[in-house]
Amino acid sequence: MQLHAATMLPADERGLPLEPEPTRGTKFDLRAPRRLGDLQLDTAFTDLKRDAVGDATVQLIALDGRGTQLTVDRSYPWIQLFTGDTLAATRRRRGLAVEPMTAPANAFRSGTDLVRLEPAASTTSTWHLRSVEVGGPSRVS
Repeated sequence: MQLHAATMLPADERGLPLEPEPTRGTKFDLRAPRRLGDLQLDTAFTDLKRDAVGDATVQLIALDGRGTQLTVDRSYPWIQLFTGDTLAATRRRRGLAVEPMTAPANAFRSGTDLVRLEPAASTTSTWHLRSVEVGGPSRVS
């Protein structure tokens, strides 16, 4: 797993956001590739590292070297990761949910990164999902 994010948004026992915290040096520091192991995630991340065109990438690689890469444009300053540990035992950790978000949870209340559109206005967001293998992309899906 790799998500180069400098900040995470912890939540309380009800799932409501608390104050943002740096990821550096914590169990939520996913900036370098690492095995998820027993790390439980239902966590929003921000301050994403961007490439020259402004895209940020999340990458999940299996032990056999095959994986998936999600790339999001600047309109997505947040990425939520969910390991499913709170689901029923038969559904737990069957996959990893990766949700690009234009704003964090509770944005209607906090106003953080909230996108407000005037009548007849529009906005566009772009994301790309591709299969990858260690060493580079294998095919676009």
